[in-house]
Amino acid sequence: MPHKRITVPDILAAKGNRKLAVVTAYDHASARLADQAGMDALLVGDSLAMVVLGHEDTLSVTMEEMLHHTKAVARGTQTALVVGDMPFLSYQASIEEAVRNAGRFLKEGRAQAVKIEGGREMAPQIRAMTDAGIPVMGHVGLRPQQVARMGGFKVQSKTAEQAAYLLEDARIVAEAGCFAVVLEAIPARVAAVVTEKLPVPTIGIGAGGGCDGQVLVFHDILGLFDRFTPRFVKKYAEAGKMLTEALARYASEVREGAFPGPEHEFTISDEEFARFMD
Repeated sequence: MPHKRITVPDILAAKGNRKLAVVTAYDHASARLADQAGMDALLVGDSLAMVVLGHEDTLSVTMEEMLHHTKAVARGTQTALVVGDMPFLSYQASIEEAVRNAGRFLKEGRAQAVKIEGGREMAPQIRAMTDAGIPVMGHVGLRPQQVARMGGFKVQSKTAEQAAYLLEDARIVAEAGCFAVVLEAIPARVAAVVTEKLPVPTIGIGAGGGCDGQVLVFHDILGLFDRFTPRFVKKYAEAGKMLTEALARYASEVREGAFPGPEHEFTISDEEFARFMD
C-alpha cells in the first residue's frame, strides 16, 4: 500500500499540535533512510556544497547540482515533504528568475516546495512564487549565503534591536506566503518569541527547543562529517568512525589474501573447467 505523502497543509496544521522533524539529505540512500525513519520533511540543502562536494562554503553550488541532488532525494522518498534549497543567485537577481528557478525545483527536481534565505527584501519573490503555485519555506537569522556580509558563521540577533528586526523579517516573509520559516543560530528565547508570534511553523537549527520543529544535517546526526561540528549539533551515532574501521578491515583482508573467501566466489563444474583447459 502506498504511503500518504506529507503535504504543505499538513506542515501548517502541525503548528501548535506536534513538533516537526526535518533532516537535510542530499542523495537517494540518505533520503530512503530518513524517510523510513519517519521524517516530516527532507530539505535538500545547499550545504551539500560543503558536506558532499567539499567546498568551503555554500556559495559555489549551482542550480544544476542542486537539481541533480533534489531528483535523487525525491526518488528515495515516499512520505516526507521534499524541499529544494535554492542556491546563491538563483532568486536574488530578479523576481522573474526567482519564479523560473523555483519552478524548476518542482518540475525537474520533483520537490514539493523550495526554501530561500532572506527577510523583508525577499517578500516580492516569495509572493510571486506562491502566486505561481510554488510553496516557499523562509529562512532568517544566520544566512549561510550571506556569510561574507555577516562576517562568518556567527550567532545572530543578540541585541534587542537585532531581535526586533528579525521578528519583523519573520513576520513579513510569513505574510508574503511562506508556509514555514527556518530560524538559524539565534538565541533560544528570541526564537521562542518568534515562534509564538508567527502563524506558521518555525523550524529551528541552533535556535533552541521552543521552535515548532528542528532540522539537522543527515551527516551531522550520524557523525559522517568531521570538518567541524557546530554547537547546535547532537550526534546520534559515530557512523564515520565505524565506516572507516570497516573500510580499513576490508583493505587489510585484501592485502592479506583473506578476502575474497570461498563463500564469495562462483564455481564452474569440473567437467566444464577441464574442457576449458583443453
